[in-house]
Amino acid sequence: ILAAVIAAFVFGMSSNIDTNKQVAATASASTNATCKTVSITYMGGPDAQVVTGVKYTLDGGTSTWLNATTDTNKPEVGLTKQVGGTRGEKNHVVVTAFFSDGSSQVILDTNV
Repeated sequence: ILAAVIAAFVFGMSSNIDTNKQVAATASASTNATCKTVSITYMGGPDAQVVTGVKYTLDGGTSTWLNATTDTNKPEVGLTKQVGGTRGEKNHVVVTAFFSDGSSQVILDTNV
C-alpha cells in the first residue's frame, strides 16, 4: 500500500484530484399578505479571495449575477439579493460560484 501511495505522488496521479472550494450562500423566504420574497445572501468563506462571480437561479429560470449593479460580478461578503418568489409553494434556489482558475461549483441548492 505504501509503495502505491508513493508511486501515485511520484507519477503525478494525485495532481488530477479535484478539490472543492469553500464558499457559501444562504437562502430564506418571507411571506406577507400579498407577496413572497426570497433572500439570497453570499456568505464568503476561506476561498472568497478567488471568487470572480456568483450567479443564482430561481425555479430553473434565467441565471443572474448576484452582484449585477457594479463593474464587477464579484459580490461583497454579506451581500443579499431579494427576488420575488411564488406564494404558497417552495421555490428552488441554486447558487453557483465562479473562480479565478476558470472552475465553477454549486454552493447552494435548496428549496425555500
